[in-house]
Amino acid sequence: MKLENRFTVPVPRAEAWKVLLDVERIAPCMPGAALTGRDGDNFTGTVKVKVGPINLTYGGKGKFVSLDEENGVAVIEASGKETRGTGTAKATITARLHDRGDTTEVEVDTDLNVTGKPAQFGRGVLADVSGKLVDQFADCLSKEIQAGTPDRAAASAAGAGSTTAQPAAPRVVPEAQPIDLLGTAGTPVLKRLAPVLAGLAVLVLLIRRLRR
Repeated sequence: MKLENRFTVPVPRAEAWKVLLDVERIAPCMPGAALTGRDGDNFTGTVKVKVGPINLTYGGKGKFVSLDEENGVAVIEASGKETRGTGTAKATITARLHDRGDTTEVEVDTDLNVTGKPAQFGRGVLADVSGKLVDQFADCLSKEIQAGTPDRAAASAAGAGSTTAQPAAPRVVPEAQPIDLLGTAGTPVLKRLAPVLAGLAVLVLLIRRLRR
């Protein structure tokens, strides 16, 4: 399935390009995701997903297959598999950065293939969920950019009042919380399930009448 999303980051394109390719920096902003390793253009990680009472963890890998800094286009291929199941996820993600002066608009096209429990929701719900997750990611990333890196903050503090620069404190990365598909999708899922629930209710009533 094809998914299209857009978001804006509060820096010029040249800086936005560097930030978006800094996997270690942006990984904590990706809902449910945790980076476990990187080697050049290749990286590994996990993504946690919650479907009702069921918790799923995908272990996977990704790589930058194309980086065109001049035109601001990056292509990423990623794949993952449930650590305790048979569900899989594969995606080709194309990010295009558009210069908007002091800000950068990021256009993200995703070619996604999902099997297993999340696939039952269909394209409509997954598109709605992906849009909300991208909004969360963009909001987190904007705050991260505005706050600056720990090194920058330490340098700023040193320049303001200290003659000796102090080493930056280790960055604490909170544990990734699962993506709650039902909670994030909300109304679309309820609308989809409403006919099914109504049918079950009618079936229960019919069974009761037959038993009488």
